[in-house]
Amino acid sequence: MATASPVNEFELSPVKFSRLTRRGIILGLSLPQVIALAIAVAVFVASLYAGGPAALYTSPVWGTALVLTWAGIGGRKLVEWVPITLHWVLRSFHGQTRYRRRIVKPRPAGTLALPGDAAPLRQYDDPETGAVMVHDPHAQTLTALVEVTHPSFILLDPGEQERRVHAWGRVLSTACRSTRIARLQVLERTVPDSGQGLAQWWAEQGTDDDSWVARTYRELIDRAGPTGERHISTISLSLDMRAAARPIRAAGGGLKGAAAVLRQEMDTLTTALRTADLKPSDWYTPGQLAIILRSAYDPAIAATLERAGDIGKDLAAAGPVAVEETWEGLRSDSAHHVVLWISEWPRALVYPGFLAPLLLSSGIRRAFTLLCDPIRSDQAARDIRKKKTEYISDAAQRQKVGQIEDAQQTAEYHDVLQQEADLTSGHGVLRYTGLIAISAPTSDELETAVAAIEQAAIQASCETRRVVGQQAQAFVAAALPLCRGI
Repeated sequence: MATASPVNEFELSPVKFSRLTRRGIILGLSLPQVIALAIAVAVFVASLYAGGPAALYTSPVWGTALVLTWAGIGGRKLVEWVPITLHWVLRSFHGQTRYRRRIVKPRPAGTLALPGDAAPLRQYDDPETGAVMVHDPHAQTLTALVEVTHPSFILLDPGEQERRVHAWGRVLSTACRSTRIARLQVLERTVPDSGQGLAQWWAEQGTDDDSWVARTYRELIDRAGPTGERHISTISLSLDMRAAARPIRAAGGGLKGAAAVLRQEMDTLTTALRTADLKPSDWYTPGQLAIILRSAYDPAIAATLERAGDIGKDLAAAGPVAVEETWEGLRSDSAHHVVLWISEWPRALVYPGFLAPLLLSSGIRRAFTLLCDPIRSDQAARDIRKKKTEYISDAAQRQKVGQIEDAQQTAEYHDVLQQEADLTSGHGVLRYTGLIAISAPTSDELETAVAAIEQAAIQASCETRRVVGQQAQAFVAAALPLCRGI
């Protein structure tokens, strides 16, 4: 992402996102397309050498390969759907699309009781900070999360918005400069309001003198409080235990040493957030994480758990009781879910508040996740040089065969040049992934909510696509603050 105009102290600067790269290996063809086309050519040429009607007999083979290469559905070529479909069929055959908790058989101590590929996740309670850290033994990561409060960005004046945008950019630059951070996740979710905050405010600030005004106000709080909704923002920080192997060994090794290294990154992030005028809370405890996990899979109980004191704050029991995954949806304890992927960010110049139609949509239970993967400067420089070389070679190849230069490819090449200029200026490089998890009590209400979110995304100049074949994995990445990818 690069600014398109000089920074002004009192005016917002529009920004532009890099386009999603659609360049293939050769002549715009991806690797699966090249393989399918090579099979078609090899079979057809072999049938010509065989002579006779061999070309006719083998036509189903090379004809199918050509159709898979060039025909497309849902923005993808048919050959690219083959691995997704096969993976889904295998998972369905082995019963991996259904999850039922074994009530009489308790989970191992320290697990999060989550389904699917999140089942191996373990909890580690940091004795120094009291925070819960989630350990992924397969990916070798350790994750902690913190809640962040902030004033409404939309209500700020343009000068203050510009200042906060640059302050948030410095927070991301801090993450990029550290070579030990695997991923940063920003999760903004809506939760039903139990009315506890309003009731507490009335008890502390109100004058309950049993007058007509006081009784009316008290009845209004009792009726309207639980029907509202709140927006909660959390930031999750994931430590790459492989990249931090040396400092982990110096700190004592194992999870204890990894927790010591992660605490250093947590302190750095907290300082950067405060510098950006964001107010981080204490790092989440096991009970707070348990409430998030339970509320994501069972939204109907969220408001009750908030008023229930210590009930529901056991991580070992916070997972879902039942999960049923379909090709393009997910059903858990009390809700139906769908995950959308932001496949295209705005191509035109937009201002920093462009996501307002999406984030401020009311009456819809949804979670918006932004996964930020920092890329080391040396690796980013190598990738940019590789992309430049590939674009130039592809342009030369197209010129040889007489293919007309595509404006999309030219724009992508200019984006690469802009990324190189930003990297040379000292900016960090992040790979963004945007996901939206939408939940509703019934399937009909869910489809209505999905249509509303898709319309809001259009107003925000974003393109969304429904994730298919991997909704369970996408839901964990989109709705849970565990820094999981798909």
